[in-house]
Amino acid sequence: MTKAERIEALAESGQAIAKLLNQAEEGRDTAHHFEEVVNMAFYKNGWFDKENVHTMLKEIVASLDKGALKQWSSELPEENRTPKTIGVIMAGNVPMVGFQDLLSILITGNKAKVKLSSKDEVLIPFWFNILSEINNAFKNDVAFFENRIGEVDAMIATGSDNSSRYFEHYFGKYPNIIRKNRTSVAILTGDETEEELHELGRDIFTYFGLGCRNVSKIYVPKEYKLDAFFEGIIKWDKVADNKKYYNNYQYNRTVYLLNREQILDNNFVILKEEEALVSPIGVLFYERYGSLEELTQKLKAKEEHIQCIVGKNNTNFGNAQSPQLDDYADGIDVLSFISLL
Repeated sequence: MTKAERIEALAESGQAIAKLLNQAEEGRDTAHHFEEVVNMAFYKNGWFDKENVHTMLKEIVASLDKGALKQWSSELPEENRTPKTIGVIMAGNVPMVGFQDLLSILITGNKAKVKLSSKDEVLIPFWFNILSEINNAFKNDVAFFENRIGEVDAMIATGSDNSSRYFEHYFGKYPNIIRKNRTSVAILTGDETEEELHELGRDIFTYFGLGCRNVSKIYVPKEYKLDAFFEGIIKWDKVADNKKYYNNYQYNRTVYLLNREQILDNNFVILKEEEALVSPIGVLFYERYGSLEELTQKLKAKEEHIQCIVGKNNTNFGNAQSPQLDDYADGIDVLSFISLL
């Protein structure tokens, strides 16, 4: 396939997913057993409820826009070269979290050996089946593995700080991208509107706070009244309807109370003053700052642990979970990495 043919098929797969989403949300019958797939994803992982799966699929539809794909891949050659085989180990913290890595491999005309997370083994094969039906030439470009993936030309592995040491040991002989833990933070100035704070809730609670682009800590001015923040996020109380989220929230609340720690609580999220970046599920850390200049320097020193900064003059409120195609995890340009193999 030429690059143009790959883009055409990828864009068409996005249109197919968009059609399925529209049919499902209108209560109409869907093709490809779509509703069964969504239900199976939730059955295998209780964090992947219908709303969050649909949210991720809508982001993927946006990524598969033909114009966006053309712009993103504009530096790639039109004609094929001898394809490389790239191994991908995907995480399972949010739905289809490894999608962009696979998309990067396919749009460059290469092949992928994919080890899916046991927590997310339904959705990406579902999309790939649709893509293969659109253009059968893709069919042999991706192989899914439950265990070892064997020999490859390069590796992309996403995991935790602990698993990264394992990845580096086993895959250090290959050109690689190995990702560790990251999280996101928000900076408030006190001038935010109620709507902006509501959108910040989207950055915090989408995917129940499990993704590296989820805000796990907010920085607020020294005199900031946290009541305004609580009022802005109140409509996100629906997260407590998820049993797994609510159990985590209740557990952390109980531990803090037993330890007589100072917390603020609105019955679905706990605010705790803390220097650490990564908060437990159902908890949001906060820290007060004196000046934006000092805070900028402080965050600069922590940049290898931060995926995204939300706030004015940074990522817009509500957009943390909507990265552009070239907004790469850890800031590593996956398309360039693959192209230079």
